[in-house]
Amino acid sequence: MAAARPALPSSPTSLLLSRSISAPDLAVAPALRRNRPTRWVVAAAVPAVAGALAASAPVGATLLRDGGATLLVTAGAYSLVRAFDALTERRLVQQSLSRKVVHVLSGVFFMASWPLFSNSTGARFFAAVVPFLNSVRLLTYGLGFYSDEALVKSVTREGKREELLRGPLYYVIVLLIIVLVFWRDSPIGIVSLSMMSGGDGFADIVGRRFGSLKLPFNDKKSWVGSAAMFISGFLLSALMLSYFSWLGYIRVSWDQAIGKLVLVALAATVVECIPVTDVVDDNISVPLATMLVAFLLFGNTAN
Repeated sequence: MAAARPALPSSPTSLLLSRSISAPDLAVAPALRRNRPTRWVVAAAVPAVAGALAASAPVGATLLRDGGATLLVTAGAYSLVRAFDALTERRLVQQSLSRKVVHVLSGVFFMASWPLFSNSTGARFFAAVVPFLNSVRLLTYGLGFYSDEALVKSVTREGKREELLRGPLYYVIVLLIIVLVFWRDSPIGIVSLSMMSGGDGFADIVGRRFGSLKLPFNDKKSWVGSAAMFISGFLLSALMLSYFSWLGYIRVSWDQAIGKLVLVALAATVVECIPVTDVVDDNISVPLATMLVAFLLFGNTAN
């Protein structure tokens, strides 16, 4: 009497192995029956592959989200600058005012866009694409490879293309560094960017309009402008800390944070007042000083 064939396990996985065996597989089938460990390896590989495919879905969704956010923020940043290019070109906004409004809004809007990106470890690199592309753009026009007079007029002091390689380029490089080094879960980067964009920006806007009384040690700066630097930098820093705290990226203990923000804003204001702009640009000195003081006071938490 022929020996009875061993029954295949009745688990769902075994159903994948109990399909009809075609002629080319007949030589392999006895080996599968005699070598049970081999059969179980094959059976175990099926759910492992299925699990890997399932795990790739969230990764794809994350990449799609970060890529879409990068495109959206890049388009927004470009549109912002082009809008003020047009306003300046039509003489609806003064060149000096356009330059500083772009200075303020670029930093604020870019920082406010960070929650659009995912929580993956690579999200900051997608966000960094925005200032990187802007730096390439400034280098391209600043070095004279292409010409864009509207851009030059809207973001420079004297309307010279070479100026694109100084203040505006330093600005976007600092944005790039802050995104890569600190990102949205660090109060250091948030406060530094707030002081550079809002504080320094409003200091120039208010100082030019109302700053008739100059500082005794720097005739290019005014008391009113320095006060605007301190107040606007402090308020914007507090606003952005509240924003990221509300979204859950950082934790803020306001009973301690307020005093520390005052000290950070004061330090940034003092640095901005020092007459060294011919040596070190404000877009370098202010964020560096803010980073140092914020690191000493806040560390990695906004307590």
